[in-house]
Amino acid sequence: MEDEPNIVISLKFLLENAGFNVDVETNGKDALNHIFQQPPSVLVLDVMLPELDGFEILKRVRTDPRVNRLPVLMLTAKGQREDQKNAIEFGADKFITKPFSNAEVVEAVESLVSI
Repeated sequence: MEDEPNIVISLKFLLENAGFNVDVETNGKDALNHIFQQPPSVLVLDVMLPELDGFEILKRVRTDPRVNRLPVLMLTAKGQREDQKNAIEFGADKFITKPFSNAEVVEAVESLVSI
């Protein structure tokens, strides 16, 4: 779940080329509904989303027994130490700061799939 269209397109392409099936939601409420209806193997979550931000989604995921063990990779803005601190505090398994390398994202998702 990511809010910037160009990043969404490139992440989807990148992860699909690495062999993953990718569903995309660009709105926090839609993303949360999707997570509960069809939990993914790994959730790649941006902090900045309309309606519900990534931290609120992460908090709700971590408190719901249906999906609380879902591996979460959080994307945070570079230099936002508070975002990184919150990602860890709210239960993200990994976080990557933007801008990120393609290899870094694929490696992070691959490591989370095996959890």
